[in-house]
Amino acid sequence: MAWMRLYQWIGMWLLLLGIASVTGVRAQELNCTVSVNYQKLQGSQYNYLRELEDQIRRYLNERRWTDDAFQDIERVDCTLQVFFEEAVTLTRFRARLVLATRRPIYGTLQYTTVLQLSDPNWEFEYPQGTPLIYNPERFDPLSSVLDFYALVMLGYDYDTFSELGGTPLFERARRIADLAQTAANSGWNPIGDDRSRVALITQLLDPRYRPLRQAYFQYHFNGLDHFLQDPDQARAAILETLRTIERLNQELARSYMMDLFFAAKYQELAAVFLGSRFQQEAFVLLSNLDPAHLSEYNKLAQ
Repeated sequence: MAWMRLYQWIGMWLLLLGIASVTGVRAQELNCTVSVNYQKLQGSQYNYLRELEDQIRRYLNERRWTDDAFQDIERVDCTLQVFFEEAVTLTRFRARLVLATRRPIYGTLQYTTVLQLSDPNWEFEYPQGTPLIYNPERFDPLSSVLDFYALVMLGYDYDTFSELGGTPLFERARRIADLAQTAANSGWNPIGDDRSRVALITQLLDPRYRPLRQAYFQYHFNGLDHFLQDPDQARAAILETLRTIERLNQELARSYMMDLFFAAKYQELAAVFLGSRFQQEAFVLLSNLDPAHLSEYNKLAQ
């Protein structure tokens, strides 16, 4: 996985920036921009929450999450936003977490969004000055959610560079979910919430949804990464990705994973096929698979 990612990065830089060589150093995997918003909380006693922004940024970006050797230019770009919704007590809060990751498109200076999600069910304690401590063997409502999503973000990224490459990371995320369920913490309910963290990690590791994870690789590696070299071949690969998703959609109920795919890709999909000989076929597939974004796909029908 790491050598494949490095190969693509180096190729992109050599091609577009004229770099003769890339000098590598071992770096952490995530390059995450973090923001914390507590404007909904009334009172100056909550001003200390601004310190959490730097705490989370350092927690995510300064930790080694895998044993792979990353170059600095290989780090996974991501954003993580925390919106405080309610103060249950002076130190206990309910918050919404919004995250997104992106990765480069080989041979271009463009990036593609890989994952984009919103988690509205985060509840945790945070007294002023409390350090975030990494302990994968113990569940903590604050740090364990960060651990979970760090692994999920990396797992999704790995899946775009090698088929099912994110499985070891998703398995580690599932262990966190197992610990969380014993603590009965919000956002981890396996029953009655098809958008919970447990629902997400269960689907990611469910063999029935394996074709969707394989489609991520097909879409990125065989599709977008070859777009500059052969646009029609790349579009054909992406169409085959959509057909795979169509077959899965016919066999299984609509899934959280599928919704996340289209949430990240719907604008890009419309742009990829616009003006091409595949435009009409893509419109038919996309309008059936993802009616929530039909207004975007209608551009393909014009």
